[in-house]
Amino acid sequence: MGPAHAGTGGGMTAGGPFFEELRVGNVVETAPALTLTEGHAALHQAIVGDRLRLALDATLSERVLGGRLAHPALVCDVAIGQSTLITQRVIANLFYRGLVLRRAPVLGDTLRTTTEVVALRQASARPAGLAVLRIRTTDQEDRRVLDFWRCAMLPLRDPDARTGHADELDAIPSALDPAALRAATAGFDLAAFRAAAPADALAEGTRWPAGGGDVVSAAPELARLSLNVAMAHHDAGAGGRRLVYGGHTIGIAAGQATRVLPDLVTIVAWHGCDHTGPVFEGDTLRSDLELERLEPLPDGGALAHLRSRVHAVREDGDAGVLDWRFVGLLA
Repeated sequence: MGPAHAGTGGGMTAGGPFFEELRVGNVVETAPALTLTEGHAALHQAIVGDRLRLALDATLSERVLGGRLAHPALVCDVAIGQSTLITQRVIANLFYRGLVLRRAPVLGDTLRTTTEVVALRQASARPAGLAVLRIRTTDQEDRRVLDFWRCAMLPLRDPDARTGHADELDAIPSALDPAALRAATAGFDLAAFRAAAPADALAEGTRWPAGGGDVVSAAPELARLSLNVAMAHHDAGAGGRRLVYGGHTIGIAAGQATRVLPDLVTIVAWHGCDHTGPVFEGDTLRSDLELERLEPLPDGGALAHLRSRVHAVREDGDAGVLDWRFVGLLA
């Protein structure tokens, strides 16, 4: 990889860089752009169980948004997948921070993503390091769609290498920009949504324990759909057992959240998302949902600040796998 840009002239290691090949300031901007289609929407819905009204009901979505909403989980999956050119050798994804859907893409939009290395920290207990990436996604008109941070663990090529990378990861922003949150709701006609799907009142602090679970299936298919080239999600030999892409877990958690809140308009942001354990195909995922805070909007509706804690049920026992704090839009 070159000092500023990667993947533009043969400088990237085949199979993606090892940790010691990264430098703060490296930028990858050569991932293929992806036009969101009905096919992407249908396959995504079949794999993770999307139940968001606007993503399913084209007629309602036209009235509320002026187009067929691309499910926010699909949009995030594509952006993350496009960022994996730099993390093909990923061991684990640790967290996401500050994710706001600056606008709501519709089917037919084309997404492009640029990934920048903004912090590096070598691990002390294993031959690996943490790379914090800033991921910026735009559409075909160069409008901002996403701008967020992701932390990936990558292996060292030389187990004995000492890179000297020791950046403080606490500097990664964890608070959402209030102005960006409000802007994320601007394109929705909430009155039209209310007329079609009036919702019950909600109370802060309400908790919904896990109901039925969802089995994790078609994991490589979702990774391929979203352009995710991380070897750990495709090749069992790359890490001993094939890991399920973290966005798959998030997508199932989102589907379970809309079973609890069937009149959720969309998801507009993530405060943060911590992968607390690995997920494997065949696991059954169950989530507990909590409404932490309601934030009324000036023109009606509200932002619902939610927390989903997901655990996996498998033959060797249950394990926590996800702690996801996100913001939903209510009409």
